Amino acid sequence: MKQTLSLKLGQQLTMTPQLQQAIRLLQLSCLDLQQEIQETLEINPMLEVDEEDTSATSEPELVAEDGDPTTASAETEDPLNAVDADLEQPIPEDLPVDTSWEEIYQPSPAPSGGGGESDDWDADGRNATGESLQDHLHWQLNLTPMSDIDRTIATAIIDAINHDGMLTVTTEDIVTSLQPLMSDDVELEQDEVEAVLKRIQQFDPIGIAARDLAECLSLQLQALPEETQWRSQALALVADHLELLAARDFTALKRKTKLGEDDLAVVIALIQSLNPRPGSTIAVDETEYIAPDVIVAKKNGRWTVELNPEATPRLRINAGYAGLVKRADNSADNAFLRDNLQEARWFLKSLQSRNETLLKVATKIVEHQRGFLEYGEEAMKPLVLHDIADAVEMHESTISRVTSRKYMYTPRGIFELKYFFSSHVSTNTGGEVSSTAIRALIKKLTAEENPKKPLSDNRIATILADQNIKVARRTVAKYRESLAIPPSNERKRLL
Repeated sequence: MKQTLSLKLGQQLTMTPQLQQAIRLLQLSCLDLQQEIQETLEINPMLEVDEEDTSATSEPELVAEDGDPTTASAETEDPLNAVDADLEQPIPEDLPVDTSWEEIYQPSPAPSGGGGESDDWDADGRNATGESLQDHLHWQLNLTPMSDIDRTIATAIIDAINHDGMLTVTTEDIVTSLQPLMSDDVELEQDEVEAVLKRIQQFDPIGIAARDLAECLSLQLQALPEETQWRSQALALVADHLELLAARDFTALKRKTKLGEDDLAVVIALIQSLNPRPGSTIAVDETEYIAPDVIVAKKNGRWTVELNPEATPRLRINAGYAGLVKRADNSADNAFLRDNLQEARWFLKSLQSRNETLLKVATKIVEHQRGFLEYGEEAMKPLVLHDIADAVEMHESTISRVTSRKYMYTPRGIFELKYFFSSHVSTNTGGEVSSTAIRALIKKLTAEENPKKPLSDNRIATILADQNIKVARRTVAKYRESLAIPPSNERKRLL
């Protein structure tokens, strides 16, 4: 094999470290961005919060009635103007494209989870979680006098209860699993497990440790005062005819229970007041808070779009520390200040780029979906990422990053930016209707239907066709299921 040297011309796309940072900040949610800013403030002395200026980070955009966005103020303050212009000369604005971020700056250490010196650290508050259902039941078990064997059985029963409060194993399985743990002279009987189970079923919440839905509802009905009206009829219906109630076969129910229509409706209402998942009242999910990134309001007949001033603090470069940077000084201290000054500039530019992009995209969304803001979901227009990408002259991937985990506050509520994007369905007149608008129409039709004779999917498709909306029955069924609306046979009820 002969070795030779050759030249080859090619193109390669390499992102600079500051571009990588800008893309990373762009896809952060509002809460994640606040955490990122706080961590950057802690490790970079050149950055500080501008507490003197409490105005928004950008002027609001106005969307006129004709759809043309106009800027309220063309002049915006540059956060880099606080730095002396002489200090910008010796520090390059960009790194070579083949330079990695780690070659210039060491990665910041992760916040320590150990005990610090700060009095604000609250380890219990950071690590505390809500009380689980098992903890709640074990607490009651510890207050209940029992023999050692019964306590072992009770512990096994509690451990076999799922988060809904239902017992997931049979009493035979409990006997089989506990028998090897008993001494040779003790033989565990199924009646003992049944007796302990009855005691557990008296724990709070009522209906716990039931083996099926009928037993769960019966336990809750039995806990009601005996003088409760229709209690006995409800117990009989749950015990013998729960399948008919689930199938909404009211004709058979009236025949089996010997109840009139009005009386049966009262009994069913009593059953519906019970909780089929009693364990859910204890196992509370953690609350997830949402901070809107963009605020939309109507002022003087025009829709205004502005960034949430409370979402991110306004930052600036500390002019005092920046003034300590010396041009020709190569000492370690001066290099530290110079490197942090450059990093602060990049961070501010990335934040400014993120804000401008987010505001630009949100303004185009509001311009396109002004009908939704005026009239609701039924006026939503079809919109895809490509439409906004063309309007703001950006790539679809950038629009996808901007709209992910970003929220808009409107007079109609808080919505994720992705909510305003939807596919379209053709109409008989050659127009297009958003799938979101069709879902809103289906929700409205089912809400206004006759409960004795609910609308079938075919009937809904026919009603939509009368409004020049071409949609198949299976499409109606898909949209209905996405709205968690049960089929017509399950929506049927007595007045």
